[in-house]
Amino acid sequence: MTPSPTQPFPKQAAKPAVLTVPAFKDNYLWLIHDGVHAAVVDPGDGQPILDALRENGLTLTAILLTHHHADHIGGVPLLLEHTRVPVFGPANDGIAAVTHPLKEGDRIDVPGLDMALSVLDVPGHTLGHIAYVRASGTPGANWLFCGDTLFGAGCGRLFEGTPAQMAQSLAKLAALPDDTLVYCAHEYTLSNLRFAEALEPGNKALQLRIEADSRARGTHLPTIPSTIAAEKATNPFLRAAEPAIVDSLVAAGRLARGADEVATFAALREWKNVF
Repeated sequence: MTPSPTQPFPKQAAKPAVLTVPAFKDNYLWLIHDGVHAAVVDPGDGQPILDALRENGLTLTAILLTHHHADHIGGVPLLLEHTRVPVFGPANDGIAAVTHPLKEGDRIDVPGLDMALSVLDVPGHTLGHIAYVRASGTPGANWLFCGDTLFGAGCGRLFEGTPAQMAQSLAKLAALPDDTLVYCAHEYTLSNLRFAEALEPGNKALQLRIEADSRARGTHLPTIPSTIAAEKATNPFLRAAEPAIVDSLVAAGRLARGADEVATFAALREWKNVF
């Protein structure tokens, strides 16, 4: 039957896309949607998500959590007051709201969406931190939702894990396809790039990124998502073995010449903490 002029065609699901929802001072909440249904990643604040769902005519079908910090889970109770949906999250990070606990090797078919995500354990920032990976094989559709493990040109602080754990977690992420889009949870990129430049001033790819991301922020555009390729070319925490970075650490008195990779990574993270 053909709809009447007052009876619009029903919305049709499209290919999954990602909507950026800013929150707090510098958080990004992510809505994965197909124009009809949506799953939210790390809703630290529920109201911006409810607003985005309403403004875009979307129905929430799932909540995906990466770790237990309040700015990543604080909005879950409000969202569940409005609609009861499954809550996916790390099996070992102490989040009471999780109904579907996950660990590395798990694969989920996201409710309401024609899309699957695989799970990686990425301890370091917290001990139970996980990441979600979409490997579609289609350019621009390989996605990483990594919470506070990998940032634009940086990585998360080590609140619970060790330098060795974080270095291993980042190596897992760096092994993803170069075109994987990195959806991290904070707009820290310019600050991280200033640190990267101090370490590796001769890196041409880094200089180009500083120019591009500075322009983006100058017009209030996000620098996220980046790509795995961009991070491997400019992120010092993925480049800890580069001679220029090692030389900078040694020159600053923060590393002994000949130190191993874990000691180098630890020195990088400790310097960034006070940079």
